[in-house]
Amino acid sequence: MRNNKSKIYLISLILLIVDQLVKLLIKSTFKLHEELELIPNFFSLHYLQNDGAAFSILQNKTYLLVIVAIICLGIMVYYIQKEKTFTKLSSISLGLILGGIIGNLLDRIIYKKVIDYLSFTFFTYNFPVFNIADVGITVGALLLIVSCLKEEQSSNN
Repeated sequence: MRNNKSKIYLISLILLIVDQLVKLLIKSTFKLHEELELIPNFFSLHYLQNDGAAFSILQNKTYLLVIVAIICLGIMVYYIQKEKTFTKLSSISLGLILGGIIGNLLDRIIYKKVIDYLSFTFFTYNFPVFNIADVGITVGALLLIVSCLKEEQSSNN
């Protein structure tokens, strides 16, 4: 383990920049609800605006979601600053989560909605449309679980 705080913030910054640039590109290229199928019956770009959270829960609760995101950011930054060392995996996971939260928070503050555009279909199931920030949060959370399990396992040995 070593101090990877700068890596956490760098990863979050890279994710944030990519997320916001892609959202800007989608917003400037597509009309709202426009869809471009890239891989037939599997993947498309579909420009939507979501005023809720994941899977469109908490619709029309933008202010609540902004407050929750700010609280989560505060807790994460406090934790990152307080901890002395991080594993490589936990650094990556925290950076992805932090960047994803900030990306969607910016959307809520600027547009009052989150810009979503990644659409997948699995057989007949259309997965809810999402964005790169959502990927960062989800992958980061999964990696954080793996990191915690690995740390627990190594402390038991």
